[in-house]
Amino acid sequence: MEYEIKHSGKFKYVEEGTGEPLVLLHGLFGALSNFKDLVEGFKDKYRVIIPLLPLYDLSLIETSVSGLSKYVSKFIEHQKLKNIHLLGNSLGGHVGLVYTLKHQPLIRSITLTGSSGLFENGMGETYPKRGDYNYVQKKTELTFYDPNVATKELVDEVFSIINNRMKALKIIALARSAIRHNLGDELNEIKIPTCLIWGKNDTITPPMVAEEFKKLLPNSELHWIDKCGHAPMMEVPGEFNTILSAFLAKCK
Repeated sequence: MEYEIKHSGKFKYVEEGTGEPLVLLHGLFGALSNFKDLVEGFKDKYRVIIPLLPLYDLSLIETSVSGLSKYVSKFIEHQKLKNIHLLGNSLGGHVGLVYTLKHQPLIRSITLTGSSGLFENGMGETYPKRGDYNYVQKKTELTFYDPNVATKELVDEVFSIINNRMKALKIIALARSAIRHNLGDELNEIKIPTCLIWGKNDTITPPMVAEEFKKLLPNSELHWIDKCGHAPMMEVPGEFNTILSAFLAKCK
């Protein structure tokens, strides 16, 4: 399914459906295809919106979790969104939390899946073998419980990104920013309903991370998906959508 990329002001985004806004924030190597099953599952009841985060378009000094959060803030203000259901995977979850800490009145619920913000194992702060396709393939496969989910198309995309010198520098800058920007001392300020959907076999943000989020977020619930890695909405979309649908129904 190909989605039309819309343009408004300086923003690019996908928008499907009508209803309360369900805003999806992708991760460091996130593509629109990561959310395909989620969009298809929710566009009949929600206005599903995916802003294209400017991972490679900000200046190096702005290439950070805070920089991306400011971008999300400007996008939401530009689109005049409110009563938002915010969902973030990996770095997108981290960005969503930073945004929410400053804008809780606009947010109705948060869903985090494989979110950074407390601890994460990434691709690494450097790319010592970035010209080695097999190395990149193995690293990409580690995102999933089932390595076959890392299709050639997905591996090619990651390989292309990290072999572009400027993009690689910005990936490293974002990875370092995520490690530095630990939210452990702030999460208790977030009072809105939060759903944690976690792969039991996530090696990038392991199960202990989900348990720590559950402990620190006062109004949170934690759901495990077995035989699933860092991107449940891609790897086990049916079960993911069932959990999310039940949670969102409680947040009406």
